Amino acid sequence: MRQGTFYLLLVVLCAAPALHAEESQLPAAPGVSTPADGAEQIAALQRELTESQRLLVEAQAASGERETAQIGRLRQDNQRLKLQLKQAQAEQPPRLLSEQQLWFAIGAGTALIAFIVGRLSAAGRGRRRSEWA
Repeated sequence: MRQGTFYLLLVVLCAAPALHAEESQLPAAPGVSTPADGAEQIAALQRELTESQRLLVEAQAASGERETAQIGRLRQDNQRLKLQLKQAQAEQPPRLLSEQQLWFAIGAGTALIAFIVGRLSAAGRGRRRSEWA
């Protein structure tokens, strides 16, 4: 739940018992209210409304300040981590071979080993072939 709506709900819930307390008072005549009582109720409700709106604005401002502070801290952390990454990359020794060169060397080594194994295994067959010729 967003904090703004949470504070609004809190204000409404706090104002509800006060409204019930006003309703429990006995009116001058049952079912009939005087215009002065209605005006007082309207004025009280307007005061409560302005108070709740003021509290809501304060809560939103406080929430905004917290978010701004948190964003500032996150930006500082990002800058610090970027600096640490650059330092760690600078401290690494340069690579002897690039990745493409490394795979080329592995392929060449594999081909060389296959050639040597093939020549060694073909040495026995070479003599037999000369007999057939």
